[in-house]
Amino acid sequence: MIQYIYDGSFDGLLTSIYEAYYREEDIDDIVAEDSMEENFLIRRVFIATEMEKATKVYKAIEDKISEESLRRVFYSYLSELPRHGRIILEYIRLGFKFGPQVDLNLSNDIVLKMDNIYRKVSGERHRMLGLVRFKQLENGLFYSSIEPDHNIVGLIAPYFVSRMTNENWVIHDVKRGIGALYNGKEWIIQDIKIKDDLLLKEEEEEYQQLWKAYFKSIAIETKINPKLQKRCMPMRYWKHLVEKA
Repeated sequence: MIQYIYDGSFDGLLTSIYEAYYREEDIDDIVAEDSMEENFLIRRVFIATEMEKATKVYKAIEDKISEESLRRVFYSYLSELPRHGRIILEYIRLGFKFGPQVDLNLSNDIVLKMDNIYRKVSGERHRMLGLVRFKQLENGLFYSSIEPDHNIVGLIAPYFVSRMTNENWVIHDVKRGIGALYNGKEWIIQDIKIKDDLLLKEEEEEYQQLWKAYFKSIAIETKINPKLQKRCMPMRYWKHLVEKA
């Protein structure tokens, strides 16, 4: 079995797809370098990222299939789910064959898998827009920590840019050690390592207590439904919510 190994970037994945398409090798999977697992039955081929090849694949998906398919490919890449590289490759091959109509063919196993992955990632993105909680630090920066299942910090950042245009803030994906940083003008994704405890602004603790009191006061005792709450707000997210701390 052959596995293509890339550097973990989206351009690296697209370069690997370019190589798989033109080399016509029967590959088992396309895997990010930091996700490799030991298996003596697998022959690994390292693919160096080449922007020219990545751009060709990007444009080909956009022009020959659709912008919607390109979004599905990107969301699938961000899912970080097992074998998503192989699924993306097979999906693109189908897309080149059927064109923009490919997503209507849900009886096809690959199209169905892509649709399921897309729904998981877009669903978590939508859910996380309501679950990000900021706290103001001593230096005035607004900080939020999250641990999403999928790598969605870059998908939610534009929403908070539009909501907190004049503030400096960070949304920190603790699980991946990365974050979206906004300085009031532009936002970027970069690695984050926090060595010391974060110092909160003097009034922040009071604001958090007020938020907890508000959350408790609006609850209607006779309509509390723990099962529904856990379905809409899964418990794995709770440790980063002020009202659940």
